[in-house]
Amino acid sequence: MRLLIFDYDGVLADTLADMLRFAQATCDEMGVSHTVLASDLRDLEVMSFTTFGRACGVPEERAEEFSRRCTRKFAEKVTPPAIFEGLSDVIWQLAKRNILLIVSGNTTANVNAFLLHHGLLDCFRSVYGVDLPGTKAGKIQMAQTRFGTDSGPVYFVGDSLSDLRAAREAGVRSIAVSWGHQSLEMLDSGRPAAIVHSPDELYAILEAGG
Repeated sequence: MRLLIFDYDGVLADTLADMLRFAQATCDEMGVSHTVLASDLRDLEVMSFTTFGRACGVPEERAEEFSRRCTRKFAEKVTPPAIFEGLSDVIWQLAKRNILLIVSGNTTANVNAFLLHHGLLDCFRSVYGVDLPGTKAGKIQMAQTRFGTDSGPVYFVGDSLSDLRAAREAGVRSIAVSWGHQSLEMLDSGRPAAIVHSPDELYAILEAGG
């Protein structure tokens, strides 16, 4: 069994519309005069709610507050986000022969609610959310220490430049998905092992394990 680690927002969960809507509502609540655009998220070098807030013009001293407000709105959402089409089957198939984990900039509770809603909770051994102290690279390394095997390379699947950099810092291979929050140009600059354009393509690479 090999260790396969996934980001959440933009990789498993289709959260773009919610992120833009919640960011706009949060800016309005905080008195920040800004029209939130997809480019605010797409152009981030570090993908997090805190950096998203800064890109939206939130003052530095209130950026963490912006992050807390946005993640709370996800928690208050009646129905968890949709999963990208075709991914449920891929996750189920991968979980049969591999150890699957999630390292996310969202909260552990929000991720678990999504997994439960989509019937995937049993597919993942653990979730490392933003509520756990440390960097994304540090959490990937923690996951390797706890769950790592000698069965092949460890992969981290992400949708942002900062995901790819975190994978490199942690010493694991990265795969970028094109259906997430950042452009192909941004992803390519992170030099992933591969950029995939469909869940089936992702499955083929992870199953090959080379």
